[in-house]
Amino acid sequence: MTDTPARLLTLLSLLQTPREWPGSELAGRLGVSARTIRRDIDRLRGLGYPVEATHGSEGGYRLVAGAAMPPLVLDDEEAVAIAVGLRAGAGHAIEGVEEASVRALAKLEQVLPSRLRHRVSTLQSATLPLTRGDGARVDPRTLTALAGAVAGHEKLRFHYRDRDGADTRRQTEPYRLVSTGRRWYLLAHDLDREDWRIFRVDRISEPLPTGARFAPRELPMGGDAAAYVARGLRGHGAGLYTAEVEFAAGTDGGEAAVPEWLGAAEPVPGGAGAVRVRYETAEPVEWLAVRLAMTGLPFAVRGPGELRAAARVLGARLSAAAVGVG
Repeated sequence: MTDTPARLLTLLSLLQTPREWPGSELAGRLGVSARTIRRDIDRLRGLGYPVEATHGSEGGYRLVAGAAMPPLVLDDEEAVAIAVGLRAGAGHAIEGVEEASVRALAKLEQVLPSRLRHRVSTLQSATLPLTRGDGARVDPRTLTALAGAVAGHEKLRFHYRDRDGADTRRQTEPYRLVSTGRRWYLLAHDLDREDWRIFRVDRISEPLPTGARFAPRELPMGGDAAAYVARGLRGHGAGLYTAEVEFAAGTDGGEAAVPEWLGAAEPVPGGAGAVRVRYETAEPVEWLAVRLAMTGLPFAVRGPGELRAAARVLGARLSAAAVGVG
């Protein structure tokens, strides 16, 4: 292989397999000398890839973790697998990784060859996620179109179906994608209404980036998109509520462990290691009760009443299901 850029990409793809490669094997794979392999390894190091070399009869080269994330080289099967996984996850808002997953999906789908995009779509259409909730599924293609317009400060047109089922055509300057509970929202400046609007992404269809760029406007509330959306949803009765849950102390008597997705916890006064969390969400109380039960931690729901009732019903159903088992 005499084409140096192509050879470097092939070498990088081999090194990203989690194993150690003897120099002689790499030379044989690429059809070059061991000296050329050493020079190519130095080139990769100069590009920021941390390639480690070991000496001796069993020595070789392997890619190790470095201080920064270098570009990855994926083969067709790997690219399809990652895209399918990101699409499946992007259809629902997942705490902690929601924006990053959509950005990654947008970048990946931008460079996927058409044959691979077709494979990804075929695989996704043939699978169903095992989820429950209000059925507010989001088309990942819509999410990636919105994410691209937000990142590129590109004016966006789309159809929007309101809560009464009426369809309108909107022209917007998209500002941020925000997830709340298990829903996605688009915060944008509506050009026809000359005001900020919050759009449920599952009600958006036919998103069309226009190619026209814009300078982002100054958002009220100090530019905090999440706070702006949360306040807007409260004002429109969008189902936001605050769940108050207490977790018992750990088995060693220390402070209770709390899942990261619930956020920060505070000690319960006189609770001997118990902690309290206040979790703001719009997800159905039945689903939140299931998620809390799946933590495997002892907890008590302090509010709201609807969540306490959902926890009681879930407990009763599980108890009834266990009768006679064993």
